[in-house]
Amino acid sequence: MKFNIISKRGGAPIFLSIQQLLLLGFVALATPVAASIGDRLPEFQECIRVCERENCGPDAEHQTPIPLHRRLLLWSCPSECDYTCQHLTTSSRLSQSPPPFPHPVVQYHGKWPFIRFLGMQEPLSVLFSLGNFWAHYQGLYTKILPNIPPSYPLRKWYILLSYVGMASWFFSAVFHTRDFPVTEQLDYFAAGANVLYGLYYTVVRIFRLDKKDTPRRESLLRLWTALCILMYVAHVTYLKMWAWDYTYNMAANVAVGAIQNLLWSWYSWTRYREQKKGWAAWPGIVVAWVLVAMSLELLDFPPLWGSVDAHSLWHAGTIVPTIIWYNFLVKDAQDDMARSERLKS
Repeated sequence: MKFNIISKRGGAPIFLSIQQLLLLGFVALATPVAASIGDRLPEFQECIRVCERENCGPDAEHQTPIPLHRRLLLWSCPSECDYTCQHLTTSSRLSQSPPPFPHPVVQYHGKWPFIRFLGMQEPLSVLFSLGNFWAHYQGLYTKILPNIPPSYPLRKWYILLSYVGMASWFFSAVFHTRDFPVTEQLDYFAAGANVLYGLYYTVVRIFRLDKKDTPRRESLLRLWTALCILMYVAHVTYLKMWAWDYTYNMAANVAVGAIQNLLWSWYSWTRYREQKKGWAAWPGIVVAWVLVAMSLELLDFPPLWGSVDAHSLWHAGTIVPTIIWYNFLVKDAQDDMARSERLKS
């Protein structure tokens, strides 16, 4: 879920220019990562050759057993060699050129050399992905279901929001546990579904397409639903069948999120001006928080202590905004129901 910042000058949204800057930054950085600097280092390649020759071949003299918990996560002898050589090469480069001008820590296969934990390649990203999963789970079972009655027409869209969010963060945790082509694709496709569904239910809520009071509104809902399904199918088909394009994927997700943010910005501002209720401004607080977290992706840096990198902090930064957002959905729904009752009376 992504939102918008409201300007304090005359009520004009200022988020769009910020979103455009972030989009440019993400697109500039979202280049294919198949051949990182570390992959081409002669010392890394030589380390891999020696390790696999001495440990992985049928005639290897020193076959090191792989613990069960790592074998369950599909760690093999070649992947063990790759992991070990990443850290040996990194340590060697740092020791050969001590501070203040050490050789930089470089990426291997598009990733920093993280210190794994219990076989997880990026343990903090796994932890924070599960934290976001919990935020959606908690939002569904402690906010949406107990506080929004089944008679409220938007309830089913909010329930689906929780399920899509949980699926997205589950596959994120899986991908950060072990990076394989299939786990990467599941992560990207689930994230794309999460972003696009965010725009889908935003349009339904703001323009009240859920109200089937006129044939025109029902037709618009069917048309909007079909359009979103077609966009998602086209997105997945392009990535899967045409080109696995990191730049396109990032641009598409940020562009869809920007539209969603702009819509919620307009909605939040108009509701706050009408009612002067603090909860109507919560989306502005959330979007400011999310923007700061998103900016970390533009400030990518080698992992501190082998664990803390910008991407893991980005995942950590989206947990609290998700909790706030579910509270906003409940407040918004309750206010909407109260206004409907007043109109009836």
